[in-house]
Amino acid sequence: MTYDEAMTSLEKAGTAQNRKVYANHGVRGEQFGVSWAHFSKMLKQVKRDHDLAKKLWKSGNYDARIFATMIADPDQLDDKLLDSWAKDLDCYPLADALAKMVAASPMAQKKMEQWKDSKDEYASEAGWYLVAILAGPKTPHAVPDSYFAGALEEIEKKIGGAPNRVKHGMNNALIAIGGYRSKLTDKAIAAARRIGKVEVDHGATACKTPEAIPYIQKMLARQKK
Repeated sequence: MTYDEAMTSLEKAGTAQNRKVYANHGVRGEQFGVSWAHFSKMLKQVKRDHDLAKKLWKSGNYDARIFATMIADPDQLDDKLLDSWAKDLDCYPLADALAKMVAASPMAQKKMEQWKDSKDEYASEAGWYLVAILAGPKTPHAVPDSYFAGALEEIEKKIGGAPNRVKHGMNNALIAIGGYRSKLTDKAIAAARRIGKVEVDHGATACKTPEAIPYIQKMLARQKK
């Protein structure tokens, strides 16, 4: 698939309703409003195309950038490209998509450690989302419990004064650590209890911030089943 073919496919698939929904979730700038079903359809055609991914990201279009994260080759990602893309982040859905892409690459732990401490809200959110992903069982990266123990301490110390979406990322990381790292479950629950309710502004959406302790308990119950 060429760049022009990809952009045409994305543009034709966009809808006004999706554009409105995505805007409510903080998407800025140019977008077509493409559904995830159409992304999946295109992904079956393209699979991996790193050169196309770079061209799509460069377009600045939100939908093109989302699709770029799906078709980029994780093994070809490098510091220069990833840091450049991180600087372009301007909404949380794109930050989450970038984190998912990086999680499948050899750069995952390095970018997790760098980005979570970024002064940029969305780069930092991407970093904390990587913490949540790498704490889970479906990752090829063997990050030790000691790292996540330190992350829990950092979350407890900083979450109260963190930017809005960073709070959300930290809360998700706390839940993932407590739910997936059995040796740290008690520590995560204790930290969540001291932190208390985490308030995140989700804008004009129905999204709610999950309460850490009940969510961790639900995760543990599902794992027992």
